[in-house]
Amino acid sequence: MNPEEDELVQRIRRDLADSYDEELELELEDRNLDDLDTSNLDTSSASYKESRRQYFRELFRMQAELVKLQDWVVKTGHKVVILFEGRDAAGKGGVIKRITQRLNPRVCRVAALPAPNAREQTQWYFQRYVSHLPGAGEIVLFDRSWYNRAGVERVMGFCSDEQYEEFFRSVPEFEKMLVRSGIQLIKYWFSISDEEQQIRFLGRIHDPLKQWKLSPMDMESRRRWEEYTKAKEIMIERTHIAEAPWWVVQAVDKKKARLNCIHHLLDQIPYGEIVHPEIVLPPRERHEDYVRQPVSQEILVPDVY
Repeated sequence: MNPEEDELVQRIRRDLADSYDEELELELEDRNLDDLDTSNLDTSSASYKESRRQYFRELFRMQAELVKLQDWVVKTGHKVVILFEGRDAAGKGGVIKRITQRLNPRVCRVAALPAPNAREQTQWYFQRYVSHLPGAGEIVLFDRSWYNRAGVERVMGFCSDEQYEEFFRSVPEFEKMLVRSGIQLIKYWFSISDEEQQIRFLGRIHDPLKQWKLSPMDMESRRRWEEYTKAKEIMIERTHIAEAPWWVVQAVDKKKARLNCIHHLLDQIPYGEIVHPEIVLPPRERHEDYVRQPVSQEILVPDVY
């Protein structure tokens, strides 16, 4: 194996390690960061281990801040919409998962709309997105949004030139209306390099748990890298408005991108800590005439483990 091939393999392994960390994040409720182990991966250098520990420390700290933000949003009736855009495999889903991981899904929810059906294709373009907008005390994260028209629909020919131009005429006014209605609108573009997208696609190809993420559309987007780049540049230029500016997240390093995005998001909302009354667990009532009935063996899940 030549040095270039070896570096490619190491990068794919590091990408897989990042996905394993995702599962660890769900398990590390005790915050025991010293127990993190990468002995089964070729990522065992002291600097790598320390960077992972630092990542988890910052992630847990900012997730605690997100809980405070959530409480403030509920208390004040604030309304927040956050758009996540970027190329396939840019890391949008990863940061969305970490933002929502410890929040109440009734307060903070994700809108990831499928391709429009036949009826939706005849509606006003923004209509199907409007139904997902937040009420008072809610946060909505759009995993891709109405900007599909400026990206995939434009590049793949799913909209006409007239529809494309009408989108650019309408979207600034649409977003200004949202802001005037009391919705705080935050827009993120996740930026990765040509080389990094290839690495991540290769990682998905070789990871059976991630192959479902690769669609024919993803493969075509890889081929049309330059067309997507041009579409993105036009989109940002024509829709970067004072009321809802674009924010670009450098996402080649996935862990740094997650932390930087969450840190920036926390800075965008003027939240404060809400003081809650002390929670006291009430004593359980006991009644002498109550006897717990045994569970029928027929409906018990077998103890396989």
